[in-house]
Amino acid sequence: MSQPFRSTARSLSGLTLLVILLTLSLAACGDNAAQPAAVTTTVAPTTAAATEIKIGVIYTTSGSTASLGQDALRGMELALAEFGGKIGDRKITLVKEGTDATSAMARTAVRKLVEQDNVDLVIGPLSGDEGLAVRNYARTQPNKVFINGSSAAQDATLRDPAPNFYRFSTDGVQRMAGLGSYVYQTKNYKRIVTLAEDYSYPYSQVGGFMTEFCKAGGKVAQKFWVPQGTSDFSAIVPSIPTDIDAILVVLTGSSAVNFLKQYDLTGGKAPLIGGTSTVDQAVLGLKGSFYERVLGTPTSSAISDNNTDPAWVQFVQSYKTKFPEGFPSPSIQAHSYYVNTKAALLGLKQVNGDFSNGSQKFKEALSNLQFDSPTGPIKLDKNRNAIVNIYLNEVDKRPDGSLYTRLIKTIPNVSQTLGLPEADFLGLGVFGRDNPTCA
Repeated sequence: MSQPFRSTARSLSGLTLLVILLTLSLAACGDNAAQPAAVTTTVAPTTAAATEIKIGVIYTTSGSTASLGQDALRGMELALAEFGGKIGDRKITLVKEGTDATSAMARTAVRKLVEQDNVDLVIGPLSGDEGLAVRNYARTQPNKVFINGSSAAQDATLRDPAPNFYRFSTDGVQRMAGLGSYVYQTKNYKRIVTLAEDYSYPYSQVGGFMTEFCKAGGKVAQKFWVPQGTSDFSAIVPSIPTDIDAILVVLTGSSAVNFLKQYDLTGGKAPLIGGTSTVDQAVLGLKGSFYERVLGTPTSSAISDNNTDPAWVQFVQSYKTKFPEGFPSPSIQAHSYYVNTKAALLGLKQVNGDFSNGSQKFKEALSNLQFDSPTGPIKLDKNRNAIVNIYLNEVDKRPDGSLYTRLIKTIPNVSQTLGLPEADFLGLGVFGRDNPTCA
């Protein structure tokens, strides 16, 4: 009977020893497991994430607005240079994604920047429909900040705005402030047609122009819409009525150049009214048969080439010195990317690059930001869209023969609703192919 007991005792003794050994082993493993955490905590401040701020950039690199995309980057570089490329001790790193100005490519670009490149914020895009796409994506990423580039589709901020999407530049409606009234009252244009590309930015430009023009008593005989990037206008030009006072042309980049050349070559006689980008430096800086044809064309924009404000003069000089290969004067895209990038950097400086708690401090800094730009003071409305000066211009010629936009009048503090109460403006409906009318 005693032998089995001794065997059991030996088994218990062995089990006890095993438990002790396992306990000691686990304790040792626990000590070792704690070491990597301590090392990680020590090393973290020297990682790239702690020494840089990654800004994702969306701009056009192909299609009819590719040259404008390059000028947009020039504007960004001017803003970065003012801050020495740093916020405190953290360098600014740009992660760039090119597009063709379509909403599909903009969606792909912004998703890559946020979800794969893990940028801290995004600046861009350039074109109208792209802005709507980025605004929609911003809603799915509430902890990130998205700041516009030069996209000017009005509804990127006016209707159903995303709380983390900011636009310190102008929309297409704002840019037309004063133009409709001016051509009716001063140029005596009473009956016109419009020619524009068929997407959100031209909808905003035509709608903004007609809001004033129709109210003054003007009539729009016909609207012509062409696909974005159109180069052949042979089907349009013969259809333009001859019993009109002028044509409002809202085309961008190479599309504008192609129409102006083709209309001139076919003997078109109607005076022109220029959309903001139709007679921007991207077009005026070129030479061609249409050169004399655009002289005297009225237009309006957030910039004026011969603005004598010292801040603008300095901005132009900095641009020409840094980019001798650029346009004769900064384009609206260069200006827009500049002011949006500067706003981002001013906001980052205020919060010392703090992106914690879903970038909350950074968002608050941007929402309350007010600063002086080369074109006057900038502040945001409740939808996080800029309230700015707009410039009424006419195309003129310098003694050296180069074309530029000559300032006629400054219209201060223009809002998205052109000074109308927001409810009244929204009551006009969404601007598109068939709205507004002069009925």
